[in-house]
Amino acid sequence: MSRADDPLLSLQNIDVHFDKEQGLFESFTGDAQTVRAVDDVSLDIPENDIVAIVGESGSGKTTLGKTAIGLQEPTAGSIEYRGQDIWEARKWRSDPEISHEEIRRSLQIIHQDPGSSLNPNRTVRASLDAPLRKWHSELQTEDREARILGMLEEVGMTPAHDYAARYPHQLSGGEQQRVALVRALLMNPDVILADEAVSALDVSLRVEMMDLMLDLQDQFDTSFLFISHDLSNARYLAEHSGGRLGVMYLGELVEIGPVEEVLGNPSHPYTKVLKWATPSLAPDEGPADPPVREIDIPDAVNPPSGCRFHTRCPNATEHCTEASPSMLTPDEEDAHGAACHRLDEDHEYWSSEPLDGAER
Repeated sequence: MSRADDPLLSLQNIDVHFDKEQGLFESFTGDAQTVRAVDDVSLDIPENDIVAIVGESGSGKTTLGKTAIGLQEPTAGSIEYRGQDIWEARKWRSDPEISHEEIRRSLQIIHQDPGSSLNPNRTVRASLDAPLRKWHSELQTEDREARILGMLEEVGMTPAHDYAARYPHQLSGGEQQRVALVRALLMNPDVILADEAVSALDVSLRVEMMDLMLDLQDQFDTSFLFISHDLSNARYLAEHSGGRLGVMYLGELVEIGPVEEVLGNPSHPYTKVLKWATPSLAPDEGPADPPVREIDIPDAVNPPSGCRFHTRCPNATEHCTEASPSMLTPDEEDAHGAACHRLDEDHEYWSSEPLDGAER
């Protein structure tokens, strides 16, 4: 779904399928299994926007994020940066209007474990100097130094000279994450994928880090694609930025829209499950039992037919086992959509028999 006529980053009908890692027995039998990590997902990210994607482990949210910034090639579908197909640019299938190098610079990532992405043998200064040397070769040594120290001060790492001389192991997890964020921003990116970027931090530091991301996003006009398994974190970032909250389930984007609409009036049954499982969102509201028929999540190797949530959905009918729902909105101008048959009042879902244990 899009909020702009000319999005900065556009994903259209993305599939990402790959072979499941095989054990010893499977390697002898040759029975490779295909994981359908992402299936038919479309998403537009405008400039200076924040989209927070949330879902359970195995929902495909990290794979979608890495695909969005060109770290994972899709099995099908297209990804365009400012109208340029990023994989055509990478493989030189045509004469690209935007080079692969420029796309790489413009699409950056900060990881859950920043320590693993920082060279342990390099000081903070050296780690931050590297992108400046590569992408801003016109800068003199003193100019690069001034920019590095200025950015460290901007993220609260003072005295900057002291932090610049430290090695990664001399920094806390929160400080390492700030360095990783500074390194990404020094490349002047248009989009930063924040993949579980705050989940390893203490609760108090999570809010501090997300507030910092919001401040810097506003200063640098950078868009964030924020990936989290924690609905509270995703809600906080989307809510405080006026961004959107997207919900993934078994490789599919099942709901997306302004956070106050998605959580205030969830349209997909799975979103209601996530909200129920996050007590801070509605501590005294809702049912005492989880709003699902089954607790277990199906395997992405062999997802259910039709609507993938039908095996757990308390409102599923026989038709849900046969037909996969499309993303529906009340009208074309509405930014809130969900992939559920129930949104269509004239759908044959309503004349279909409820599954065992379900109530229409």
